[in-house]
Amino acid sequence: GLCRTEHMFFQQERLPIVQEMILARDDATRQQALDRLLPVQTDDFRGILRAMHGLPVVIRLIDPPLHEFLPSLQDLLVEVTELRVRGNDPAELKRKEELLAQVEAMHEQNPMLGLRGIRLGLMFPAIIEMQARAITTAMCELVKEGVDARPEIMLPLVGHVNEMRLVREQMEKVVQEVQAQHGTNVHVKIGTMIEVPRAALTAGQIAEYAEFFSFGTNDLTQTTYGYSRDDAEGKFLLRYVEEKILPENPFQVLDRDGVGSLMRQAVTAGRATRPDLEVGICGEHGGEPSSVEFCEIIDLNYVSCSPFRVPVARLAAAQARLHRGERDR
Repeated sequence: GLCRTEHMFFQQERLPIVQEMILARDDATRQQALDRLLPVQTDDFRGILRAMHGLPVVIRLIDPPLHEFLPSLQDLLVEVTELRVRGNDPAELKRKEELLAQVEAMHEQNPMLGLRGIRLGLMFPAIIEMQARAITTAMCELVKEGVDARPEIMLPLVGHVNEMRLVREQMEKVVQEVQAQHGTNVHVKIGTMIEVPRAALTAGQIAEYAEFFSFGTNDLTQTTYGYSRDDAEGKFLLRYVEEKILPENPFQVLDRDGVGSLMRQAVTAGRATRPDLEVGICGEHGGEPSSVEFCEIIDLNYVSCSPFRVPVARLAAAQARLHRGERDR
């Protein structure tokens, strides 16, 4: 499956620390906030890995744009305007103006293609180092208790092999350091989510540093089609399907000819470099029968989907395997 770590930061008691970390004006202040988040994250992973005793847990490092954790730009503009009009609280006005300036500085025209995923780890390495330290610390403590903890670290949104190489080196350094402190020696897999066409097209290079792939087909569909999912589904996609411009909504049923072709190329190239490469799929397509059948056809190892889709995914996977066996006979 897939453990998405960004959801852990939205809790009420954690969000102010996350905001402090994001808005820090220097590395030292940012590190202070991360030091407060470290034990919280360690406790998160300790609980998850203990519950999943004996089973692998794919943990995706923080993925969405940082501004998603910050106050709304529009709300801040309203608050600053109201404070200016009232003029009765200059100290609060100054604080809000400073916050507004920081949020405006982080504002992106197209945040889903901006500073997120592995790019964030390269710009602010302390953030994902904290997460790697928390994951490894939790694993080491549990292993010493006799728990079979099997974390696998997933780096999101890789587009170039150098991103994968640099961040993997960063991760390995932290993992080795923590294991040395605890006297353990457990291999921690490091892999990536294939979400942009370039990653699929250069999968052979990326597999030199990635021990597993997981296709993030929600984003891969967006970047392959050039569609913003939120805009397309609300504006024109329904009409495209009704008028048979598209046979299906590609965000619901995997597009085998386009997105699927990229996936097939990535699997072939990745396993040419690393024959034991484990490859799966994450997202809504992982629970849709036609998409699951395609995953069987191109030899994926697993599908991951929302809990309510699991029964359908299991049935579709079994049917796809049976149909494949009939074709092979």
